[in-house]
Amino acid sequence: MLIDKIIHELQNIPEDKLAEIYDIIHSFRLGLERELSDEETPTEIVIEGIHQGIREALSGQTLPLSEMWEGIDAE
Repeated sequence: MLIDKIIHELQNIPEDKLAEIYDIIHSFRLGLERELSDEETPTEIVIEGIHQGIREALSGQTLPLSEMWEGIDAE
């Protein structure tokens, strides 16, 4: 089993280097979690943006169209 091979390799690493290995593994795992959440987040962000826009429109918090694109530079 692959996990057994990984554990065997870890057992052969000097004790003073294990913190570095831990940091690598931990960072890798966090990166995987970010990738998974990034795949789900755009839809959630879009839906929340739509809800926010509807709330603002219904409460009269709108901008004139002439001001809407101020400060945005198109390249």
